[in-house]
Amino acid sequence: MITRRDILIASAAVALSAAFRTPQALGQPLPKTAHILTGFTPGLQDALARLVAGQMNDYAKTIVVETRPGAGGRIAVEAVKSADPDGSVMLFAPLGFMMFFPHVYKTLRYDPRDFTPVSTVASTPTLVTVGPKVPAEVKTLADFVGWCRANPKLATFGTPGAGTTLHFLGTMLGRSAGFDFLHVPYQGNGAIQDLMKGVIAAAVMPIGSALGLVQSGDLRALATTGPRRSPFVPAVPTVREAGYPSLEDLTWFAFFVPATTPAPVVDRLNEAIQAALRTDEVRVGMAKLAVEPDARAMGDFARLIASESERWKAIVLATGFVPTD
Repeated sequence: MITRRDILIASAAVALSAAFRTPQALGQPLPKTAHILTGFTPGLQDALARLVAGQMNDYAKTIVVETRPGAGGRIAVEAVKSADPDGSVMLFAPLGFMMFFPHVYKTLRYDPRDFTPVSTVASTPTLVTVGPKVPAEVKTLADFVGWCRANPKLATFGTPGAGTTLHFLGTMLGRSAGFDFLHVPYQGNGAIQDLMKGVIAAAVMPIGSALGLVQSGDLRALATTGPRRSPFVPAVPTVREAGYPSLEDLTWFAFFVPATTPAPVVDRLNEAIQAALRTDEVRVGMAKLAVEPDARAMGDFARLIASESERWKAIVLATGFVPTD
């Protein structure tokens, strides 16, 4: 299991290798075709990967984004782990694959140390929304908590899947507020569809999943989990403002390559990603997807994984969740 010491050592090794790279290494040919693997069916992650890939022309002549859904996204992770470490195959995934999954699965066919973190590209808070099953007078998170306590059989929330960070955020809300919040897992955006139909009371989803329906008034947003209010829903308070600071959380999307990828190749890929993030096309595209640019240096990225891994380990233990196969 990943530790802060492991991440810092790996980060230092990458930095040291990069510091002594040679002109011959820098002259290694770029891949003619590069593949970016994502682990879910087309949606936010896939769209974001294609957006960034479209501006990475200096890295490879052709960049193909492939969706490899299955096993909660782990199929794509395993495929990249076993790929040639030449920069031609990379993983684009939420950070949870590295800092969260090790704490919710008994066995993984990969270890976070099997990968080198290249760069984060964007982050987004989670949005807690309610639909028509909840009375119109419920307008704040405090109102909703009160309603759930008074109507325990109706206190349900949906997410894109069991054992995800979104699942745990909803569970933590129920535990922190003292009511049983029943989780209903869905595939993709199915939770939003059932929320609209009044099948479930609430949804805990990335902000972009429900933004249009919140803006139209069809759904009510009660809180966001970011450290500050989201520019996409500036009137919606944060969970800290609502009295639940322990729910503060962001979802980061990032690139990874196999751990044995040479440092000069990692550097070159990082530079291509950073250049793409500086383009107007990517910035405008991210705004349409309701995510914000959030690029971190490789060393900072490694430290982020370590700190978030420790935080989520404590959260999983506190909830009493039993790791699954």
